[in-house]
Amino acid sequence: MRDLMQRARHHASFGIGAILVLVLLLSASMSLVWTPWPPSEIDIPNKLAAPSAAHWFGTDSLGRDIASQLWVGSQNSIVVGVVAVGIGLLFGVFLGLLAAAQRGWVDEVLMRAADFTFAFPALLMAIMLTAIYGPGLVVSIVAIGIFNIPVFARITRGAAAAVWSREFVTAARACGKGRLLITLHHVLPNIASVLIVQATTQFAIAILAEAALSYLGLGTQPPQPSWGRMLNEAQAQLFQAPMLAVYPGVAIALSVLGLNLMGDGLRDLLDPRLARKR
Repeated sequence: MRDLMQRARHHASFGIGAILVLVLLLSASMSLVWTPWPPSEIDIPNKLAAPSAAHWFGTDSLGRDIASQLWVGSQNSIVVGVVAVGIGLLFGVFLGLLAAAQRGWVDEVLMRAADFTFAFPALLMAIMLTAIYGPGLVVSIVAIGIFNIPVFARITRGAAAAVWSREFVTAARACGKGRLLITLHHVLPNIASVLIVQATTQFAIAILAEAALSYLGLGTQPPQPSWGRMLNEAQAQLFQAPMLAVYPGVAIALSVLGLNLMGDGLRDLLDPRLARKR
């Protein structure tokens, strides 16, 4: 662990990504207790105001404070990312481990079911769910979560199958250990690093997907701020106040960049082969 922390301090990609992710987390945490202005407070006389000491990033077409909306909007991104990735991990890892342990027809059925689910991306899933239950944050979470399940299932199955062919697993089976114990004691710990890296990547994808769904009106609904809906509302003033689109766009880009850089860094730090080369 000490060696890992030491290498992490000297890894530029991981460091930059961790800083950007930390800024995202701090923004969301701060908005839980304080924002410069109430994010949904309308102030028509001060609409489209320029950045100032009172409104750090200015105001939108309804006079709402942009900085406050950005801070509160980060909450949605984190909630969607955590829950959607959690759904993918919980069900996808279970199915992937089951497929790798049982093989045969169980493996074939589960992987073909994963292929079938890939035919329904998060956007299409959200449209179908919206038609049944109406738009909302929960619809976004469920749609993105369902999309993550086959992703983690295939990643888990591939990594677990490689571990099952290793000598120490063969020795464990020779000692009388069952498939469940081998999976829990040997397979899962050896693929944990792969799952952690994949989780950071899927977190970034979830933020993009939530922004896209909110942009289309399928995700977070008013008056709750959302980066995607801020982009949608900025279209009408794109030439009059282009910064209204720049601020949420930069927030999305930096959040995704931070998670991707941190994921790349974690891949290098957790890969024992790369660790030996450094």
